Amino acid sequence: MSSHTAWASEIARKLLEVPLPRRWAHTRGVAAQARGLALVLGDELELLEASAWLHDIGYSPYLVSSGFHPLDGARYLRDVEHADDILCRLVANHSCAAIEAEERGLAETLESEFPLPDSALQSALTYCDMTTSPDGHTVTIGRRLAEICERYGPGHLVTRFIRQAQPHLVDAVQDVQGRLLQVSLDR
Repeated sequence: MSSHTAWASEIARKLLEVPLPRRWAHTRGVAAQARGLALVLGDELELLEASAWLHDIGYSPYLVSSGFHPLDGARYLRDVEHADDILCRLVANHSCAAIEAEERGLAETLESEFPLPDSALQSALTYCDMTTSPDGHTVTIGRRLAEICERYGPGHLVTRFIRQAQPHLVDAVQDVQGRLLQVSLDR
């Protein structure tokens, strides 16, 4: 584990392990998925893994400000940890956060503070998040999306967001799966 990744995992552990153990399990699983993309990402693996560790820190009760976890986590990283801009943008925009921000009336705020990052890294982080269960196990995107909708219920804002984002989330997962397949065929 690189020093940057170790730094990210320690921040996530401090913010999630005790108050949100299930979220901590998910985060560990997302980071493990990120490590599995080494052959696809090469030099960008460290940035992806750090963002995987940090993507859900905004759920921590110590950080909740806007109530929108991607924004709260990215603001903490920017304002308190003075993290790299790209890392903050990945956390702020993970898993189609812009669509949920629109539902919450925060789209302009998110876009102005944290513009969209590189699409390949964003897709990779979405892949890691959307193929990891709340307990940290690898799952299909279909199972993950169904679990989220079931957990929140039919009328919830998050369920509406997932239904709107589903085509984009599926595309991101399929894109990464395609790159993984291509790398394995080229070997």
